[in-house]
Amino acid sequence: MNTEQKDHTEESLRPTHVVTCFLLRRDTAEPRVMIAQRSQRVGSYHGQWAGISGFVEAGIAPDEQAYTEIREETGLEREQVRMLRRGAVVEHVDLALGRHFYIHPFLFEAFAPEAIRMDWEANEMRWIAPTELGNYETVPKLREVYDSAINGVRINP
Repeated sequence: MNTEQKDHTEESLRPTHVVTCFLLRRDTAEPRVMIAQRSQRVGSYHGQWAGISGFVEAGIAPDEQAYTEIREETGLEREQVRMLRRGAVVEHVDLALGRHFYIHPFLFEAFAPEAIRMDWEANEMRWIAPTELGNYETVPKLREVYDSAINGVRINP
């Protein structure tokens, strides 16, 4: 592919803003984060592990969309979680999907991890030590997105 074709292809990518939320639990010997294995019923990256994620809807702020995705995918309500950090946006170009993703990372504390109920978007959910992320087949850039979330701007309650 020559440079002109590549540039044209990248220019034609659809800009896509998504949120990725990492739920943290501190009621264990060491803190754990939750990852979810994406089901065959979602639009992309089937069978790969991810944080709680979803498209940012038009007219909705990423912070607000993060709460919506957590509620939809885990059943946890706003008062059962607390936003701890907001990371810098991580970009990912997926030529096969025709998208330029802008990933908005968040770190939340889950106050009621036992209340989590998985929805259709996930096959399975696991609480893991963050150092274990490399042991899973994840969506693109998940480690970078996690690092952005934990090093992000601290949110004051």
